[in-house]
Amino acid sequence: MVTTLLVAVIALALIFDYTNGFHDAANSIATIVSTKVLTPFQAVLLAAVFNFAAYFFIKDHKVANTVAKTVHEEFITLHVVLAGLIAAITWNLTTWWFGIPSSSSHTLIGGFAGAGITNALFMGQPGMAAINSFYIIKIIAYIVLAPFIGLFIAYFITILILHICKRAKPITAERWFKRLQLVSAAALSFAHGTNDAQKVMGILYVSLVAAKVIGSGAAMPEWIPLACYTAIALGTMSGGWKIVKTMGSKITKITPLEGVAAETAGAVTLFITEHFAIPVSTTHTITGSIIGVGLTKRVSAVRWGVTVNLVWAWIITIPISALIAGLMFVLVRHI
Repeated sequence: MVTTLLVAVIALALIFDYTNGFHDAANSIATIVSTKVLTPFQAVLLAAVFNFAAYFFIKDHKVANTVAKTVHEEFITLHVVLAGLIAAITWNLTTWWFGIPSSSSHTLIGGFAGAGITNALFMGQPGMAAINSFYIIKIIAYIVLAPFIGLFIAYFITILILHICKRAKPITAERWFKRLQLVSAAALSFAHGTNDAQKVMGILYVSLVAAKVIGSGAAMPEWIPLACYTAIALGTMSGGWKIVKTMGSKITKITPLEGVAAETAGAVTLFITEHFAIPVSTTHTITGSIIGVGLTKRVSAVRWGVTVNLVWAWIITIPISALIAGLMFVLVRHI
């Protein structure tokens, strides 16, 4: 039945999706802004449009299914979801405030898992009994794999482009790559929407199951994808300029050619992982792609000090989100 708690959970889930949009907007637009192909306003508008466009093309929601299954159903309650969402929103806003491009995907999964573990302990079960290890191991593995996939694809795309265009006039090439960057940025934004919006769909689905509004295994109500794609697109339009600066200039200097390579590599990686139902981080993916572009010039072209700081943020996101969620669950379990 629909309760005040369920309504609160749905509202928080969409608020998280909104924060995901402005937190991760930088992933889609950082390179196109730093190369001055588009103004920041034009870039976020393009990103938001293609974030939402994914709604009309993606209907299988495989990533949402993976997220929904990270915690075993018998340990999922509305209080678990509520605690996980509060933790995820807290970490998202904290990292956004300090300009740290951490993963919205992993903070959501970490929060959900942490609250589930805590609930299992209160039920007198081992905490890890709440976790579906098959899905969690796959998600954790791609914390490492996704940036490396993006890195290698970006490296080889850049080398290929340089080889094809070696006889082109620099002015002509730059003009064409500025046009092509509109396409690659749109593709990355579309891929971002397909991957990231689905994670909140999974959370909303298990919330409805926990509240017995729908049965386990029932089809996902159509309003869930529409609401999630709308929320993430609106969030993207809000920007995220501190993270744009980190992604667009602090890792390595980007030209339009390199922007095309990085964005294309990021989009290809996200399309591949979405096909295989793996909820990866758009942040990790595009960071790896930008590093791959930088490595085509020389190793020293990448500012490794900045990169190391980013990696530390990635490593701590899931455990910190899980801890915050555990504490939140203790506080909200009797609401």
